[in-house]
Amino acid sequence: MPYEVQGVVARGKGEPVTLETVLVPDPGPGEAVVAVQACGVCHTDLHYREGGINDDFPFLLGHEAAGVVEAVGEGVTGVEPGDYVILNWRAVCGQCRACLRGRPWYCFNTHNATQKMTLADGTVLSPALGIGAFAAKTLVAAGQCTKVDPAAKPAVAGLLGCGVMAGLGAAINTGGVTRGDSVAVIGCGGVGNAAVLGSRLAGARKIIAVDVDDRKLAWARDFGATHLINSSDTDPVEAIRELTEGNGADVVIEAVGRPETYTQAFYARDLAGTVVLVGVPTPEMRLDLPLLDVFGRGGALKSSWYGDCLPSRDFPMLIDLYLQGRLDLDGFVSETIGVGDVEEAFAKMHRGEVLRSVVVF
Repeated sequence: MPYEVQGVVARGKGEPVTLETVLVPDPGPGEAVVAVQACGVCHTDLHYREGGINDDFPFLLGHEAAGVVEAVGEGVTGVEPGDYVILNWRAVCGQCRACLRGRPWYCFNTHNATQKMTLADGTVLSPALGIGAFAAKTLVAAGQCTKVDPAAKPAVAGLLGCGVMAGLGAAINTGGVTRGDSVAVIGCGGVGNAAVLGSRLAGARKIIAVDVDDRKLAWARDFGATHLINSSDTDPVEAIRELTEGNGADVVIEAVGRPETYTQAFYARDLAGTVVLVGVPTPEMRLDLPLLDVFGRGGALKSSWYGDCLPSRDFPMLIDLYLQGRLDLDGFVSETIGVGDVEEAFAKMHRGEVLRSVVVF
């Protein structure tokens, strides 16, 4: 018998979300049903509602979640009922060319549950990032469940499922930040501040936070930024150069996803430095850079998708660091809310009032 729960659904482009009855089927082969305990409200959910991902409405929103495995289907061996897990949207296949080359974080064949969750009238739902966790229970591929230490609070642990992992990974995995580096982070929302935190964890000696909002810069200082630049009244490229002996930063992380800020990142890095794009652009955006500058400055221009993370490797390690008091994940939780408060949480996010609102079940 399917499980019947209340879930947050986006029925049409730009329409306010609604709380609706969702039917979650029993898990089939390779699948798991997870009792969701907490789920962060991420910008990606808002992108789904606005039609910025695709037009496969209606969507069951929510993807940044932690909970407990309730049931598993045939052939599942990696998790069992009672396991405390963070949900991830990159269940690696182990067989594609990236996995076989030892680079599973680039897996080209990640998978989701085969069965579909539906509305009570049978309308098929598209779960956000293959998860759909703004509901008390959800159906996922078993490989999307990553076991972690249950001592970590669900409202905190779930944030590693998307935005916080994206920022931490942009610094540690993609950018390769290491001890003694200078790092600039442009854009200090949830992802950018996670990049600040990751740079601090990696041992960067100088972490320069850039934003147009003093409130977000204050958050960045709390996460470990050593210098703050409000780019609404200061040229960030010149300011970053002044703070790095005229050279530019070793690693510049762009967490906005706009051509203007990416261009700033490009020119704010040192010769042979690294630019990491973790901010998500929209399809119509274009970038215009002199090719001679791309050639002459050397270094690396990278994009970071999910922080180039491997959930089975990174989630347990980061939770352990959190439990040791070495990784301030609590600082990202601005408020906890009910499942019926997601629309207002979107408004707060748009106004820049929160790092993360977290739905708690």
